[in-house]
Amino acid sequence: MYRDFITVGLLLKKLAIKNQTSHPTVGDIVPDNWIYIQERDVTVGRLQIFNNWSPYLVKDPDTVWIGMEYFVNEGDKLWKKPKDKMKDFAVAELAKIGIIDPADVLDGVVIHMKKTYPAYFGTYDQLDTVRDYVDSYQNLYLIGRNGQHRYNNQDHSMLTAMLAVENIIAGRHGRKNIWNVNAESEYHETK
Repeated sequence: MYRDFITVGLLLKKLAIKNQTSHPTVGDIVPDNWIYIQERDVTVGRLQIFNNWSPYLVKDPDTVWIGMEYFVNEGDKLWKKPKDKMKDFAVAELAKIGIIDPADVLDGVVIHMKKTYPAYFGTYDQLDTVRDYVDSYQNLYLIGRNGQHRYNNQDHSMLTAMLAVENIIAGRHGRKNIWNVNAESEYHETK
């Protein structure tokens, strides 16, 4: 089982919130890449500030490019919302919690992504059985979040792909090094 995902990307003149840290930032943007939203009266779960990931993600450095993340299920109320209505809904949510002024929105995009986050319930306790079976195929390597059916950060997902390539080049048939990525106890992705 998976949770699905909607990202609402907004191009803004500016954010209503400012950098209040001692770390200088371009345009005085808050220095965070991700901001987890805790307010109970909005649905958005997380905000990304793409300017802080890389300056190459934003064409005009005098604007702010953000992504609002909604954790949904395919077919639910938000998933079915028309894209223009979803964008308006997202703008209203960020305005409600004081992060943006709707007048500063220059453009927006809504992207639906199926099966983004693996769920750790249902038959998840039987994943080892599936893993043992698919690992028996010499030419099949399960990598990344969906392949391994566990939450991997982007760097971990890319590392699983790189290790699979290294295994293939070296003629190694074991997959233990791939399955060990992101299995450290502090990440708590293993059972």
